[in-house]
Amino acid sequence: MKHPADNHDLIRVQGARENNLKDISVEIPKRRLTVFTGVSGSGKSSLVFGTIAAESQRLINETYSSFVQGFMPTLGRPEVDVLEGLTTAIIVDQERMGANSRSTVGTATDANAMLRVLFSRLGKPYIGSSNAFSFNVPSVRGVGSISVDKGEGKKPEKREFSIAGGMCPRCEGMGQVSDFDLSQLYDDKKSLNEGALTIPGYSMDGWYGRIFRGCGFFDPDKPIRKYNKKELHDLLHKEPTKIKVDGINLTYSGLIPAIQKSFLSKDVDAMQPHIRAFVERAITFAACPECGGTRLSEAARSCKIKGKNIADVCAMQISDLAEWVRGLKEPSVAPLLKTLQETLDSFVEIGLGYLSLDRPSGTLSGGEAQRTKMIGHLGSSLTDVTYVFDEPTIGLHPHDIQRMNDLLLRLRDKGNTVLVVEHKPETIAIADHVVDLGPGAGTAGGEIVFTGTVDGLRASGTLTGRHLSDRTSLKPKVRKPSGVLKIRGASTHNLKKVDVDIPLGVLVVVTGVAGSGKSSLIHGSVSGRDGVVSVDQAPIRGSRRSNPATYTDLLEPIRKAFAKANGVKPALFSANSEGACPTCNGAGVIYTDLAMMAGVTTVCEDCEGRRFQASVLEYRLGKLNIAEVLDLPVKDAVEFFGKGEARTPAAHAILQRMADVGLGYLRLGQPLTTLSGGERQRLKLATHMGAEGGVYVLDEPTTGLHLADLEQLLGLLDRLVDSGKSVLVIEHNQAVMAHADWIIDLGPGAGHDGGRIVFEGTPADLVAKRSTLTGEHLAAFVGSPAKAARAR
Repeated sequence: MKHPADNHDLIRVQGARENNLKDISVEIPKRRLTVFTGVSGSGKSSLVFGTIAAESQRLINETYSSFVQGFMPTLGRPEVDVLEGLTTAIIVDQERMGANSRSTVGTATDANAMLRVLFSRLGKPYIGSSNAFSFNVPSVRGVGSISVDKGEGKKPEKREFSIAGGMCPRCEGMGQVSDFDLSQLYDDKKSLNEGALTIPGYSMDGWYGRIFRGCGFFDPDKPIRKYNKKELHDLLHKEPTKIKVDGINLTYSGLIPAIQKSFLSKDVDAMQPHIRAFVERAITFAACPECGGTRLSEAARSCKIKGKNIADVCAMQISDLAEWVRGLKEPSVAPLLKTLQETLDSFVEIGLGYLSLDRPSGTLSGGEAQRTKMIGHLGSSLTDVTYVFDEPTIGLHPHDIQRMNDLLLRLRDKGNTVLVVEHKPETIAIADHVVDLGPGAGTAGGEIVFTGTVDGLRASGTLTGRHLSDRTSLKPKVRKPSGVLKIRGASTHNLKKVDVDIPLGVLVVVTGVAGSGKSSLIHGSVSGRDGVVSVDQAPIRGSRRSNPATYTDLLEPIRKAFAKANGVKPALFSANSEGACPTCNGAGVIYTDLAMMAGVTTVCEDCEGRRFQASVLEYRLGKLNIAEVLDLPVKDAVEFFGKGEARTPAAHAILQRMADVGLGYLRLGQPLTTLSGGERQRLKLATHMGAEGGVYVLDEPTTGLHLADLEQLLGLLDRLVDSGKSVLVIEHNQAVMAHADWIIDLGPGAGHDGGRIVFEGTPADLVAKRSTLTGEHLAAFVGSPAKAARAR
């Protein structure tokens, strides 16, 4: 007889209304692999991340004490009637990893921790515990008095102690030393009170002004060039010192220690743009001369196993390191070696064998970061949890997707529920259960159009089902180039002095397995040139006040058109300026903070969520007020601003570009925070299409794109080329490869096994030769029973 506890094999969702979901209900089997499909913007992320994962995390957070919850993000309850059968959710998303420059691939995956223990046990000469090999632990020495019980009383004794850490004392474990250009920190002709400091945030009107004026170390009214040696040292280098200003205890610190603490502890990519510009202008970085950039002390580098120290081992390519560890046979640390071996093998299996453990984690792409996080979960002892993945195949060559599929199945086979949001047919094919959302995007989506097996999806007639078996055919003839872009001796990262001529005036696709050097070649040798417009994968960010109209600068011509038609100021037609509703300050909602409890968001009663003052809404342009215009979908707005009294050519051009990239359903005033990853990528593409430039570089534009939207993207690329532009696409998608005029294939492998051009020519030649991994996969793709007409 079945035990009552075994009856809970389903996650039940009833009445989900998050974002664009239309009161949907669905049952998802536990301990199975479920793939969620549908066009970009159909509601996949709203269901999986915004409803199921969000509620699971909220319920777990509520188990902590109120004190701990105060330090955690407050998660509101999702808009859903019933959620049953939830298990602990672990989200493995594409957020870039740590903005901390001390974080590396090794520290993020525990591989470093295991290596440190290994060297402390087997390394010769012995130098100390595992901390002696950590570049984040400084060496400490001290002298003190202790009380020792002896006989009848306690006797004081003097003792010395030392803790061996692995941190290089010169660079403090950062691997690089910074040299400051003092002319960028201050203008020495001025005094501090005259605004000599040019460091962002160091204004004399705020706390820094109070500290500099009251510290007494120098005269704030004296020009800096007249400071004596001690005054200049105190201004620049003085260590943190307690001072009292106007009866308040404060800490004074010299400019250089303060900058090192506040700016340089962060990864450059995570800084705000104005701070990054200052750092790049004022500070030059060079490898630490003492540790050679390894971050480790001399003692840590002196301890070796088989002639290699821990810095040598961390600098090895992980696939080579796995072989090195396999060669260590030492019974005393056998369990440690086994676990380390499994972790390193997971890197190789997941297609990241080309990384090294000393690679800073902030330099990983979104796809690499997601796969690195996966490795930690593969070795986890947890079972019966829900893993939620956001397009895990992003950035993967067709050759690597099979290995990713194997890892997803391994997670499932450990007894976990695996939920995957995905567009790639190769990953949809391995699903135990499929949930297809649609039928369209935005307000036209948010419904469940199919649940069942993959075979059932193929036969279902939904948009995903119809396109699942799509194949394309090679172009009968390709365009002729109008010239070439010469690259000579490219050696960025793993490139091996590559010489290549990139044809201009045609559609060029650069491909190759993950880690083969595609991005290094294009971003390292092409992106910085004059006339090159580069659309990379950096995510666009925006608050709930940002929307497609503000992000694309569309609001500017719209406001001017309203102002001209009504004879008033343009600022009235901005919800972030003079036209804002005074009650909600133009946010449309009022947020009530309830301290330890989840905050409450209510629609503003005065403007009813429209964000503008009532008087502003009386002004009209072509029968619509500004709030009604911002509520228009892009496709309707194209028509509205294209003719009649509302005709505005500047706005129409931007809207047309948004429609061209497949965002016709998006409302102009929809907050950026509600857009999916694919929608944000295409919004960015639409913005860059208006830039002046002869060469366009697109980095995986199919990211987040549904199979049915590929045709529209290919049409857009063709229009760009036909208008006289040169289009260079870094891409793994076979349909885009088949559509190219010229293919440059890098490889043959990843890391030091890549970095070479293995093929240059037309897609037809690549398929005919089948000499590379890409050629084999493209041949299989175009050779399958074709629904070619539809794919084209």
